[in-house]
Amino acid sequence: MALKEDLTGRNIVLGLQHTFVMFGATVLVPILTGVDVGVTLFAAGIGTLFFHLVTQFKVPIFLGSSFAFIPGILAVKASEGLPAALGGIVIAGLLYVVVAIIFRFVSIETLHRVLPPHVTGPMIILIGLILAPVAISNANGANAKEVRELIGANGCWGVALFTFAVGIFVKIGLRKYGFKFASNLPVIIALIAGYIFSLILGIVDFTQLQNAPWFGLPAFSLPRFTPAAITVMVPIAIVTIVEHFGDILAVGNVVGKDYIVDPGIHRTLIGDGLATSIAAMIGGPANTTYSENTGAVALTGVYNPVVMRIAAVFAILLSLVPKFTALIGSIPLPVVGGISILLFGMISSIGIKNMVDARVNLSNPKLLIISAAMLVLGLGGASFEIGAIKLSGLGLSAIFGVVLNLILRPKSITEAEEY
Repeated sequence: MALKEDLTGRNIVLGLQHTFVMFGATVLVPILTGVDVGVTLFAAGIGTLFFHLVTQFKVPIFLGSSFAFIPGILAVKASEGLPAALGGIVIAGLLYVVVAIIFRFVSIETLHRVLPPHVTGPMIILIGLILAPVAISNANGANAKEVRELIGANGCWGVALFTFAVGIFVKIGLRKYGFKFASNLPVIIALIAGYIFSLILGIVDFTQLQNAPWFGLPAFSLPRFTPAAITVMVPIAIVTIVEHFGDILAVGNVVGKDYIVDPGIHRTLIGDGLATSIAAMIGGPANTTYSENTGAVALTGVYNPVVMRIAAVFAILLSLVPKFTALIGSIPLPVVGGISILLFGMISSIGIKNMVDARVNLSNPKLLIISAAMLVLGLGGASFEIGAIKLSGLGLSAIFGVVLNLILRPKSITEAEEY
């Protein structure tokens, strides 16, 4: 690690931008579950740094709060309290380590046979499309009723499309006119522009900002371990482990590297799992590889992992400054929705590119059936329950695609088969 070469002004600005990208989704989980926001940011920062240490500083990933654990946290919190839910998350994170040890002894060829492009492509496509309704609900003000009452749905769309347009201009227009560095900052510039526009419209709520102190330690807390909570939380990790594969494949396709091979899926799983357990040990929600991270990497073209480590340091610093976290939290959701249209759309587009680059021939009925079934199950709201384990969305789609591919066993992905 060339620390002096990495800590350039350019990388620091890019790291700050990445913090802003991750902030909204990361703090949404504690807002919904009652976990302390400061602890969540602190845990995300520490978890990301630990992840990079385990993965030999090679993977451009920022770990954020996992949405998959929200139902489990709420259920356990209602019956046994938040500390019990945290205890279940600690054990769930350790399941990653067990799975990682198993994969350490599985050949790369076997992994690619289990996860071919006609399975991983739809997985990546689904990551973006499943998040699409979140972007639209933010853009049209459905998730921001107070803003919608002030300017209406069309006004919310106006703010979102303005932010969207600024992001496009920064990414394409500024590069065209020779501002290459600025063109790598579409997210932060679009968010600032959208915020200023929102200030002009008078839709920014400063209540939390005015009441927040300047400095303060996060409200750390300890987990409590109960059998009931563990049986609820651990099965959720099965789904998030599958999603982990999709996220690692997605960011690898963006960067053009196979992180399944180097540093190895076993290392990324250990990093993610232990980061989750560490987060819960100090009172934070589960950490996870983030689709927003992949979208930001795709949109900005910034692949240097040091940028994510700088973002992690900013997250830790932000956790100690409630006033600043409140400022970021005051960004109206239509602004966030506008830039999310770009971020989430980028992810799905990468999945399509993955299949095109691999020359997947969808004239082959086996390949077509596998991809088609995955997309419908992932987007159609299908769910399947076995005891405490509930599979739905991306997790269900991924497992179904893997199993169906092993059953049909296509002979080639580039040629149509004769029957």
